[in-house]
Amino acid sequence: MTDTTELTIDQGKNEEEEKEKSPATLDYEAGQEHLANEEISQAANMFHNALIGFEQEENLHGVANASDKLGDICADRDDYDKAMEHYERAYKICSDDFDRFSLFAIEKKKAALFHKAGKHAESINAYLDVLDEYNSLQNPKGGVETLETIADIYITMGENKKAADAYRVAASIHKNYKHNIDASKLLHKADKIEAGIE
Repeated sequence: MTDTTELTIDQGKNEEEEKEKSPATLDYEAGQEHLANEEISQAANMFHNALIGFEQEENLHGVANASDKLGDICADRDDYDKAMEHYERAYKICSDDFDRFSLFAIEKKKAALFHKAGKHAESINAYLDVLDEYNSLQNPKGGVETLETIADIYITMGENKKAADAYRVAASIHKNYKHNIDASKLLHKADKIEAGIE
């Protein structure tokens, strides 16, 4: 299912612009509506039109948002190269704006895209960056989920020892928050994987 969340960057709207929206903004909003109704082809068409319109307006925030949506649609269609191209474009704009939360949202999408495309080494590296960000945000839930994803990738790669290590790190996070049952489950899982039982 296509991600319907928005990047946090502001599209530069003020009250005057709200009254008279540009054609690009109207196309973008129509794309959002089609997306919500799971009319993916129509959504892709509207986001493409919005992207061209935002480019003509030199509205970089609009370009970033439209690129992000097109990346999501391409990822759902397994067009990995095109999806990455769109994500990279949005990422560059967000980098120039120092928009940390939008950058993080795109980093998670890129990590998932590498995973889906079977690019395991790139996916691990991307998820390690995501893990660092969760740690800096002091978000243990996100950290544990990321470590479990990393473990799954290692299992796919046949790297059971590394998978077990990832589960043990996730278990230690649970222990830090006194989630002893969850920690115990992950430690048990790590032992089974390392022993080749799972």
